Amino acid sequence: MKQLHNIPPIYDENSRVLILGSFPSVMSREQGFYYGHPQNRFWRVISAVFGCEAPVTTEEKKAVLLSNSVALWDVIASCEITGSSDSSIKNVVVNNVSEILDACKAEKIFVNGRTAEGLYKKYILPVTGRPCVCLPSTSPANAAWSLPELIKEWSCIKI
Repeated sequence: MKQLHNIPPIYDENSRVLILGSFPSVMSREQGFYYGHPQNRFWRVISAVFGCEAPVTTEEKKAVLLSNSVALWDVIASCEITGSSDSSIKNVVVNNVSEILDACKAEKIFVNGRTAEGLYKKYILPVTGRPCVCLPSTSPANAAWSLPELIKEWSCIKI
């Protein structure tokens, strides 16, 4: 069944880093905000990288991102997906990432995991000409990476 991305991008004119995921999980879509599954380590990684308390509410999460010049969105605007499984994604329509890149000072683009990287390189790179850096996924499905390892790898987003 076709699913629509229902969460607006987070950015402002001071955003210097853009992080793109693939598509929100079922729980994130239900909550209306990014990385809503309690087992996803995204917010723990972000708070450790920037040396702040892990945000809990949507407003706290937005504040952590914006106060650290981070923009956040996903590559996919709509797709067919089974549950939250990236491996089931098909019939992709991508977001217009240029909307963010034109409105802020993004110096670097990072993607959260290999699915986001593949989709970015296939659909967005040809439009923007801006390469991305792939970081290991914060998803609980990426059990090979420990939280300390993720934090170390993700530290490069702090510019």
